[in-house]
Amino acid sequence: MKKFGLTAMMLAGALALGNASAATVIKIATLSPLSGGQSDLGTQIKNGAQLAVNEYKAQFAKLGFDLQLVGYDDQADPATGTASARKIAADKSILAVVGTLNSGVAIPSSAALQPSHVAMVSPANTANQVTDRGLSNMNRIVARDDAQGPAGANFIMSNLKAKKVYIINDKTAYGEGLAKEVEKALKAKNVQVVAYEGTEEKNDFSSIIAKIQLQKPDAVYFGGIYNQAGVFIKQLRDKGLDTPVIGGDGFDSAELATIAGAGANNIYFTTVAAPIDALPAAKIFAGNYQKAFKKPAQGFGAFGYDAGKVVVQGVLAAIKNNGNKLPTRVQVENAIRKGAFSGLLSGSVTFNSVGDRKAAKMYVMNVQGGKYKLATTVNVSAPRN
Repeated sequence: MKKFGLTAMMLAGALALGNASAATVIKIATLSPLSGGQSDLGTQIKNGAQLAVNEYKAQFAKLGFDLQLVGYDDQADPATGTASARKIAADKSILAVVGTLNSGVAIPSSAALQPSHVAMVSPANTANQVTDRGLSNMNRIVARDDAQGPAGANFIMSNLKAKKVYIINDKTAYGEGLAKEVEKALKAKNVQVVAYEGTEEKNDFSSIIAKIQLQKPDAVYFGGIYNQAGVFIKQLRDKGLDTPVIGGDGFDSAELATIAGAGANNIYFTTVAAPIDALPAAKIFAGNYQKAFKKPAQGFGAFGYDAGKVVVQGVLAAIKNNGNKLPTRVQVENAIRKGAFSGLLSGSVTFNSVGDRKAAKMYVMNVQGGKYKLATTVNVSAPRN
């Protein structure tokens, strides 16, 4: 009896000591498509954010916190993303979110998170409405459509010397918003927009291609994502049309060339996520990404990393501002919006009053023979401070 009692006391003491020293869990969530046709980009974002979390785990551990990342799959679908956002809000250990990929998902998801003051930092969303709503929790580290659209239009006019342009969009908040900005910029310079149409078609673009054959535009602008645009480009080239196709950052995936196949020529796209070789500080990151995930890093992996670092630095600042104690979500939200963030691959970050990055870059990429090459870089500023 005495031996049993002593053993029980020792066990209870060990458990008590373990509980006393257990670190408080702080979670960072990612919200992006991890399955479906856009999973390549969404997985890059999650992986990049994971590397940022890994980098800061030791600093958090010294303060008594266990920093973790948890990934949520929004399937590039607004309803799925909003449902995931509600799950995130319900998990009190999640203090902030890296995401989303799609503006159409970000808009309802950030609204669902706003009452709980869960801050979001997007590595990809470009639609003006994402931040124009003035939500205190929504931020982004990339340029807006009203910067990206004119950048694409200027390239069409100045570099491609196009006089007639056919514009297509995918009927999403992202694709339509971007296409409208391109249309506006082209018309302002008296470039003829021979057609502007939206399509949700994913497999058979023959009717649109027939119209392009009749109109004979100098360029086609496609506001959409690589999985849809790649099919369109392949079918366009199969019809013998080598017309330049221009898009936005939704084209920014190695899968675009894979889907377009032999037709992956004469393609240009503006992107808010720089190619890895255009970021001087990215060599170490690229090596760490390859080692961790057995795949080469791409632009959205780098910007997922940068958005992750903004989030983690914001949470760390909120902890220190709170006397090294667990901060509230409101404190994290404020620390992110008002902070100045350094050590990022894309340069330092500060946000304006609505969560836009004050200074950003746009990159114009060229795809020729399935190979991606940087064509030019454009500096852009947020429209307000």
